[in-house]
Amino acid sequence: MARLAFLPARSVLAVSGADRVSFLNGLVSNDVAVAAPGRAVWAALLTAQGKWMADFFIFAEAGRLLLDCEAAQAPMLAQRLSRYRLRADVAIGPAELGVYAAWDGVPNTAGTIAAPDPRLPEAGWRLLAPATLPTNAAALDWDLHRLMLGLPDGSRDLEAEKTVLLEAGFDALNGVSWTKGCYMGQELTARTRYRGLIKRQLLPVRGATTLPPPGTPIFSLDREVGQMRSSQGVVGLATLRIDALGEEDLHAAGQILLVAKPAWAVSAEKT
Repeated sequence: MARLAFLPARSVLAVSGADRVSFLNGLVSNDVAVAAPGRAVWAALLTAQGKWMADFFIFAEAGRLLLDCEAAQAPMLAQRLSRYRLRADVAIGPAELGVYAAWDGVPNTAGTIAAPDPRLPEAGWRLLAPATLPTNAAALDWDLHRLMLGLPDGSRDLEAEKTVLLEAGFDALNGVSWTKGCYMGQELTARTRYRGLIKRQLLPVRGATTLPPPGTPIFSLDREVGQMRSSQGVVGLATLRIDALGEEDLHAAGQILLVAKPAWAVSAEKT
């Protein structure tokens, strides 16, 4: 039986109107036109300089697009998107839908708007539901699952107006389209890919005991080479300088850290 958890830190924005697809497509990192019933798209909104501001899952429903986003970011996201409406036939507002994640099997999707998580097959499913669903797992269970997979969780792992998408694996995790038209921040994103400008990477780390909190600096000997991001128990994510990845003495708050690239990142390097 699939595990199903309600994610209270997520909410949903609806983008409706005749121009909804072309409007959003000109702003976000992925191809919105690919979203369809049963198929979600993961995308990010960037600054004009190509730095991360927010990311979300895009679902397509009759007459509207639904953005599964961080609840804390929803007001900012709605406000920023609204700035670019101009004369486009678009309306942006909250949708009364709960957000759920399912993994370790295929969930019952009756009465929901559902699609496989577009990042990885192992990530499971995303579901939006107008009514409360019976769950058999907690949000913390899902959090541990995504940490084990090395998947970023928005502002817990990425820094607004600082993180470059390819540092956080958006290319390997199907969060960027290289074939669609222009979008805000595209120039830096493309330059980062084609010129190999990535200097740091978000990667899974493990410790012997509970990992230190986000923002804790990570050192190699006496040189600062990164910082902790989100974690749970001995499993977490950290932003690390690429030139430090081969070094063995990585430590944070006195604790030795072990780094292992997830399978999806290793596979991406070989293609």
